[in-house]
Amino acid sequence: MKDLKDLLPVEAVRLDVRAADWRAAIAVAGRLMVETGVTTEEYTREMVANVEENGPYIVIAPGVAFAHSRPSPAVLTTGMSWVRLAEPVEFGHESNDPVTLVVALAAQDSAAHTSAMAALARLLGDPATAAALATAPAPEALHAVLAGERAEGGPEAPEPPASAGPLASAEPPAFTGPLASAGPSASAESSATAPSPGAPEPSSSPEPSPESSPEPSAAEPRAASLHKILTVCGNGVGTSLFLKNTLEQVLDRWGWSRFVTVEATDTISAKGKASEAVALFTSREIARTLGDVGRPVKVVQDFTSTAEVDSVLRDTYDV
Repeated sequence: MKDLKDLLPVEAVRLDVRAADWRAAIAVAGRLMVETGVTTEEYTREMVANVEENGPYIVIAPGVAFAHSRPSPAVLTTGMSWVRLAEPVEFGHESNDPVTLVVALAAQDSAAHTSAMAALARLLGDPATAAALATAPAPEALHAVLAGERAEGGPEAPEPPASAGPLASAEPPAFTGPLASAGPSASAESSATAPSPGAPEPSSSPEPSPESSPEPSAAEPRAASLHKILTVCGNGVGTSLFLKNTLEQVLDRWGWSRFVTVEATDTISAKGKASEAVALFTSREIARTLGDVGRPVKVVQDFTSTAEVDSVLRDTYDV
């Protein structure tokens, strides 16, 4: 499995590029992948068509667009490009416009780049690292930041503080919201209180306080009965992986990783898998495409924000 520095070579980085609009910005990112042997020119057209079809859901965070499309014959090998714009451009996103950074991905499948997506999600979600990326004076300096190296003479970026969740204990998460027995007909944007098949029953024992709760050991086995949350994007290989990684960071901090599993998927597959899940997390644009899938559909604006995902998860479980 390739890591971020392997998928994004220095040659695929351009800084302070001028682009007339979002199509031109994606075109620059696409041209870099053509030049580095990752894709053919057809893939650039596919990335543009993805936005035209599904809307600007690829704008995953304020100022950040993650351009991509489905695996196709136009993808020669899995790889990425990075374009920092000299002037911001509008993609049409309700809350995350304008965009100053376009990261493009071409994937041959949904597995080869998962570790790279996890690393990128952590980097963009860390304010100190994001600032270093925004001000890097040259592609080599930016690549060093992506590789986790210190800026010259500077300290390493601090780890984000861990925060215990509302049930950081050995007890599985329980559904306590007003729709705890609603079943498959629960509507989109409501609390996700309809358990998936085989989901654990609500616990009758009192909830321990975060301060007194023991941290679960990484060696402890996963719970036999799991809840599932789907993270959804248009293609299942890009933005849904970003959101999956951010959600898993929050679940780790809460101590819920043994009880809740997260699966990244595309809109078509999500409709078929919705009955297996307690909720679907996605962008506003994809939520509109999904419609009523019989499970709560929760909108996340910033896919790199653990604070926002924490809030949405609390709302999902009504805690």
